[in-house]
Amino acid sequence: MLPTGIIPILRVVETPDFFELDAPDPGAPTPAGYARTSGGGLWAAGDRITWIAGLVLALSSFMDWYAGSGVGVKLAVIGWHSGVLGKLVFFIGLAVLALVALRESGLELPPNVPESLLVLALGALATIFVLIRVISIPDAVLPADGRGIGIWISLLAALGVILGGLLRAAEEL
Repeated sequence: MLPTGIIPILRVVETPDFFELDAPDPGAPTPAGYARTSGGGLWAAGDRITWIAGLVLALSSFMDWYAGSGVGVKLAVIGWHSGVLGKLVFFIGLAVLALVALRESGLELPPNVPESLLVLALGALATIFVLIRVISIPDAVLPADGRGIGIWISLLAALGVILGGLLRAAEEL
């Protein structure tokens, strides 16, 4: 019988000193390392930008998209009254808010449907709808000869939804 701990094939080997970790002194400052921050900085701004841009997009349908003046009368037409596209912009903003609310409540979409891609698609669709209304003034609001501040706010909010979707996609990587 062999003595304990000694096997002729496997010998006891001691670890070299350079692999041992030195414990820091109790009062020494800790090194700053390269730890990645979670939940902070620009990359975590994707959620915040998405819900703020979605809220502004939904509310911008009730801002003046077209403005004009007649004989002694000033005219302002809100996005809701500019036709179907103004109403669709409102509902796209609500859909973005619903996606954010579902995520915050703990419900997530299936893994084969990335949420950031859905936010990007909604932002692109809203941008196209607002650009159509920027280029083409509907006949129903013909006395209005210019664009109001609300349509530009809608365009910036739609682009903000796209930016929020891109930042969320960067977070998922």
